[in-house]
Amino acid sequence: MIDIGVGIPEPHNEQVRYYGPGTSERAALQSAISECAATPVDVPIHIDDREIRTPLQFAIPSPHRHDLQLGTVHVADASHVEQAIASARKAAPAWAALDYTERARIFLKVADLISGPMRDILNAATMLGQSKSVHQAEIDAACESADFLRFNAAFGSAIMKEQPLAVPGLWNAVDYRPLEGFVLAVSPFNFTCVGLNLVAAPALMGNVVVWKPSEKAALAAEYVYRAFRAAGVPPGVINVVHGDAGELVGRALDEPDFAGLHFTGSTAVFRGLSSRIYGRIEHYRSFPRLVGETGGKDFILAHPSADIDTLVVALVRGAFEYQGQKCASASRAYIPSSLWGRVRDQLHDIVGCLKMGDVADFATYVGAVIDEGSFRRQEDAIARARCEGAKIVVGGNVDRRDGWFVAPTVLEVTDPHCDSMSRELFGPILSVWVYDDKDWDDVLTLVDGTSPYALTGSVFAQDRPALSEATKRLRNAAGNLYINDKPTGSVVGQQPFGGMRGSGTNDKTGSPLNLLRWVSPRAIKENFAPASDWRYPHLSSAL
Repeated sequence: MIDIGVGIPEPHNEQVRYYGPGTSERAALQSAISECAATPVDVPIHIDDREIRTPLQFAIPSPHRHDLQLGTVHVADASHVEQAIASARKAAPAWAALDYTERARIFLKVADLISGPMRDILNAATMLGQSKSVHQAEIDAACESADFLRFNAAFGSAIMKEQPLAVPGLWNAVDYRPLEGFVLAVSPFNFTCVGLNLVAAPALMGNVVVWKPSEKAALAAEYVYRAFRAAGVPPGVINVVHGDAGELVGRALDEPDFAGLHFTGSTAVFRGLSSRIYGRIEHYRSFPRLVGETGGKDFILAHPSADIDTLVVALVRGAFEYQGQKCASASRAYIPSSLWGRVRDQLHDIVGCLKMGDVADFATYVGAVIDEGSFRRQEDAIARARCEGAKIVVGGNVDRRDGWFVAPTVLEVTDPHCDSMSRELFGPILSVWVYDDKDWDDVLTLVDGTSPYALTGSVFAQDRPALSEATKRLRNAAGNLYINDKPTGSVVGQQPFGGMRGSGTNDKTGSPLNLLRWVSPRAIKENFAPASDWRYPHLSSAL
């Protein structure tokens, strides 16, 4: 049966709430935050329709409050991965046979749950568990999650309707099948919506999934899973295992039925997994699909014609929202010497005013970095920059007493190839190289060649020929290029997201391109008037 996915509603971007003082939405979210902080959650392993609890557990800490434990997570081992795969196999035939429209209905219901009755608790879990400010949690957990689900439903329907040419006497069709086997989804800590989409996109297209969330986002992942089940995702279609990534992912990759990896995380880990998979490719029933969004060393490049006020806002927001822990966060900037004095002074004044602390306080702009490992990496990077001669324009301080706090830091470096300009730090550190205005052409080469990544970048200029030149010269330097805007904040349906080089496979989440990776098309030709004579006309004798 060819499923063409009919009747899918026109998608829309979820309206962002701003939680102003005195509003009912603010009061409701504050209540959810208090409840989440006061009521630790027991997070089990989810396999089939079972909640599995194990003797080995780990606590869910709050990065900005060492004294706050949000719950306990039960740790899976290799045997649980085997059970999850068996559960997925069992669920696969019925899920694949379900009409696309019916699968889409389920995930559209998930969108309405997380943007409606579950919005506050999911935002609260993201804020407390991942140290996101209220605005950062809102645009992630509530809005972008709903956007992924609604737009993917429409994108998938359009894919199903894409059919080949029919000619008289023949019916040609394409059956968009799911992959044969299971998809392994491995998600990061920094975006609740990314974890949701890594699971939901393959499942929408008829695949069954084993999900390994980041242990640092286990609380939000639990509420996402509850939304899946409440909306009607059948048992076994999505299975969740928590624990050591090396053990659990390794066991999943041992299975001949492993059909695809949907991954967001570090470049080194994705390369390691890819090498492992390709190194034993003959082991698998099919060639697995590998879809990865990985690291970034994202840039902001200013031309001498750039508007200073808008440039500074982009530097502050692009570098320091969510503590620089976005794949797209600006971490290196190239500023002409003619603008640097004014840019530097504004950065000093604005960054010095950013409130850092407990994200339950809605006046907080900057929370804590995710854990001690990240804290030490930022601390060491700042110390190394000092040793290399960098000037600290603002920030440079760290504080671990109450949480893993690293002050937003702007460094003026003396070498455009130094450590902080080239290495991904994934924290609130912005390194600035000040160039001579006449060196614009050389700086374009520098921006393109400094980093092994190519995820996002911004160019600021009022001079149109300069913008045109930068757009052409930096064509391969970023999968998402922003002109006179910060390099973060892609919106589903508006800016499909993904990078190349060391930044991933560039399969563009938030677009049909990603969904196409989770189908295996079958072409079907039916001949209504098949030939009954083997001879072609040219074989007849000439008269």
